[in-house]
Amino acid sequence: MVEHLTVNLGARSYPIHFGADLSPDVGTLTAAAATAGRKAAVVTDANLARVQSDALRAMFGAAPVLVLPPGEETKSLAELGRGLDFLAANGLDRGGAVWAVGGGVIGDLAGFAAASYLRGIDFYQVPTTLLAMVDSSVGGKTGINLKAGKNLVGAFHQPRGVFISTNVLATLPPREFAAGLAEVIKCGLLGDAALFARLERTPLTLASPDLAAVIRRCCELKARIVEADEFETAKDGGRALLNLGHTFGHAIEQVAGYGVYLHGEAVAIGLVAAARLSHLLGLVPAGDVARVEAVVAAHALPVRLRAPLPLAALTAAMARDKKVRAGRLRFVVLNAPGVAATRGDIDPALAEACFRAAGAG
Repeated sequence: MVEHLTVNLGARSYPIHFGADLSPDVGTLTAAAATAGRKAAVVTDANLARVQSDALRAMFGAAPVLVLPPGEETKSLAELGRGLDFLAANGLDRGGAVWAVGGGVIGDLAGFAAASYLRGIDFYQVPTTLLAMVDSSVGGKTGINLKAGKNLVGAFHQPRGVFISTNVLATLPPREFAAGLAEVIKCGLLGDAALFARLERTPLTLASPDLAAVIRRCCELKARIVEADEFETAKDGGRALLNLGHTFGHAIEQVAGYGVYLHGEAVAIGLVAAARLSHLLGLVPAGDVARVEAVVAAHALPVRLRAPLPLAALTAAMARDKKVRAGRLRFVVLNAPGVAATRGDIDPALAEACFRAAGAG
């Protein structure tokens, strides 16, 4: 059974479709577009192209496909240039559409290419990782990384639709599935205490009977936040709450080198650090830090760095984070599991203490 959820953004509203296998639905849509003379172009990665080649053909027929290397390093200026050249070489016009089929890296890069090409054409998300399903495919944030930091170049460009087929998760490597669970834990911590309690009781796995329901709940939570603050301009709270754990996590990714930690692995360490920061601020008891650490560990995610990283480099990376305003870095902290808030008055020494507790040297 196919279910639907709408992200309500006025003229930029779009549906999120949920089902076990939505390949036929995508195929019907792309075939109708082709009949109407609207070209489609597909962007995916080498891993997906290898294991899902039949599904790609079923969904997109003879549409051109750009296959990019897997991994965070692909979110670069060089690969963005390849994507833009690909769209131009295949003659996409303003009536064309880009289909991003893959994880968060593909969605971010292909979405940014669609936002940039001809000053913006349509794109659709077909997320194939848990992380992309519950987080990056929803909300219209697109972009690439620079040497100076993660996601420092990009655009808000909402997709025309998102197609989430849960069956594809069966082909996901265990490490990638676990990385997606970090974003599920984040959703519970920032806005759904019942979800966090569910994750405390029993780890979410591929075999969990409520996996599809949890994915939908995460999308619903993110959709409501995006609807209230699409362009992340709220003075307090708003869309910035979705960055819980990410200020620490993005610094870890950059300093370790993109690809050393999967995004979700770095965020997992960041969630524990954010909980510890909340405790140091007197917002939550030490027991809540232990609860967060236990849930993260129970879902096969790291709670500390695998090897020490230089503290000075981590703090410098945080200072270049895109969430800096008026020279001050905003952190997302917990008032309780399930209740988050933004703070811009954090003593840098407290953030450093959290990095040290995570294993920074």
